[in-house]
Amino acid sequence: MAHPQHAKLLAIALLVVAALPPCLQQSFHDIPLVSVQSGEDIPAEPLGKEGSAKQGFDVYHDYLVIGAGLVGAADGVYLERAGRDYLILERGMGAGTFYTQYPRHRKLISINKRNTGKTNKEFNMRHDWNSLLSDDDSLQLRHYSKEFFPPADILVQYLHDYATKLKLKVQYNTNVQGVSRVANHSAIAKHLFILRDQANRTYACQTLIVATGVWVPNVPKMQGLEHTVGYEDMSLDPEDYEGKTVLILGRGNSAFETADHIMHATNLIHMFARSRVRLSWATHYVGDLRAINNGLLDTYQLKSLDAVLEANVEKMRVVNVDGKLYLDVYDEDEDVPDGEDAESDSNIPPKIPTDNFAAREPYDIIIRALGFKFDDSIFDETTAVEMGRNRKKKYPTIKHNYESSNVPGMFFAGTCTHSLDFRKSAGGFIHGFRYTARAMFHLLEWRNHGVPWPSVSLPTTQLLSTIVKRLNEGSGFYQMFSVLGDVIILKNGGTSFVYLEEFPIRLLPALPKVAGHDGEQFIVVALEYGKNFSGPGKDIFRPDRATGDPSDAHNSNFLHPVFYHYDKLPTESDMLARPEKWILPRPTHLHHTVEDFLTSFTAPKSHILPIRRFLETSLDTDLRNFFAESCFKMALKHRSVPRECQEHYMQGQGLIPTVPILTHAVKSGLVM
Repeated sequence: MAHPQHAKLLAIALLVVAALPPCLQQSFHDIPLVSVQSGEDIPAEPLGKEGSAKQGFDVYHDYLVIGAGLVGAADGVYLERAGRDYLILERGMGAGTFYTQYPRHRKLISINKRNTGKTNKEFNMRHDWNSLLSDDDSLQLRHYSKEFFPPADILVQYLHDYATKLKLKVQYNTNVQGVSRVANHSAIAKHLFILRDQANRTYACQTLIVATGVWVPNVPKMQGLEHTVGYEDMSLDPEDYEGKTVLILGRGNSAFETADHIMHATNLIHMFARSRVRLSWATHYVGDLRAINNGLLDTYQLKSLDAVLEANVEKMRVVNVDGKLYLDVYDEDEDVPDGEDAESDSNIPPKIPTDNFAAREPYDIIIRALGFKFDDSIFDETTAVEMGRNRKKKYPTIKHNYESSNVPGMFFAGTCTHSLDFRKSAGGFIHGFRYTARAMFHLLEWRNHGVPWPSVSLPTTQLLSTIVKRLNEGSGFYQMFSVLGDVIILKNGGTSFVYLEEFPIRLLPALPKVAGHDGEQFIVVALEYGKNFSGPGKDIFRPDRATGDPSDAHNSNFLHPVFYHYDKLPTESDMLARPEKWILPRPTHLHHTVEDFLTSFTAPKSHILPIRRFLETSLDTDLRNFFAESCFKMALKHRSVPRECQEHYMQGQGLIPTVPILTHAVKSGLVM
């Protein structure tokens, strides 16, 4: 049954939509999506001309963004630059409300590498994990803190400045409490979204961007939960843990962050969670345990009382006996007693299964630090999003264009899009989602306004230099490895190319439909780790962990460029049938560039020459550069010359003779 407030809102919205004025139905948004994608001309009239679209709603905008956190602010910058009609709704008093509370111990784990030895801004963003993208160089976190792991309060100040300096349209103190949709056949998605805030003020839009992140604490279903305290509510005063025996439920960075903060005061700390510890330097996944937080692993492995154990939290029961907290742990196939069964023996310690049971001693404090999940409570039955399953259950399910899997026109940005690259890339973190947010914006520009994905068009003679430049400075496909890639579209018989940066490669089969570009042949450039290099239990420090031989490049383990050449676009069926661990279907030609200790792919013989030969094989042409003398000799001796000579030395013409040469040629019978 619908919530009474939602039902009332729907009734009002239906009446309003039924009475929408004709001018709303004459806006450029009335053009069906298929027409926009086919590249037809789009009338320039904005939706809501003469204010009539706002009649019946308190507020109308083409775009509404929920959340003014990091990615909400990033979305605002792109919409602002493009001159789109948008508004960002933020529940807090300022941008980045989440970071005013989290992380609880006020230390970020995203690196602030201020110095790289280079002045190239794009390259430096490869190692700046906190700054958002903008043209204002002052809006880089290195100007706010010199610490490698900055305080969280610095990020709050940074976000305030980012929103203020870039003049983003943000409405603060607006807590969106309801999201509905009502039919409107003139809209792109055939409906409008209706949002309601805490004051029952209503907002309408055609495109909704949900940038709320993953911020609701995970609370397990366990007996005795009332005897535990959550990470979100725990005391930050180390004195409260002095001489205490503490159990932490959880195995992620928030759990280990908590342990590091209090371990100097406690008797001991035990840590229980269902899954084993995964170290980010071993898995190359930044969401796993970071080295800055793993002090407890030292005290565990070096026999200093602290310990880590695998156990299903939901198969536990906490019993409080005179202020001491005992654990009753059950096997996976056992039912945990509840109700009267649990209360009957709640004042005596539970029986231990063996005399050396790991959790036989009581605890003084039990802290829950089990991470966060997406808040789907604001959506009613008309907009209820599907949630993921298993390890992805804390994220909404979305398509590869960042659109909800079941609600057209609702898009997601930031951490809540991490279901697409969970445990594969960095889409759940600042240095990753700042690029996926930009990718989503480009997709929306084509979908809603017929603006193709940004590109440059150049002659093929400049292809190699363009690629080498991108490999050595591009930040988007470096941070979002295996997810975003550069797409090269070959045209005019291979004589020219169109270059698209940081495109979601999973959308390659739909490139003309979602980005407005088509062509004859296609090359995708992506950065990848070795397919079997990292993961739990892998020895990533083994002696043969790297290769420097270009002929062995396909066995490279560290991040390195991989090229996929297709004679035609692969289909979605090809994509679904791709080999295990491959990010794209089998191409016509495949090339791995050998990994490099400096991650600098500029070695003439080891890097550039193999790339050039791959391109020459794919394009069936000679991409070498020649001096004028060599071009002249080849023009005299051969019917055709390399493309570089044809385009530059000969300027697209044949060899132009002088009068003496022409006279000699006629006398010799070479020409008539």
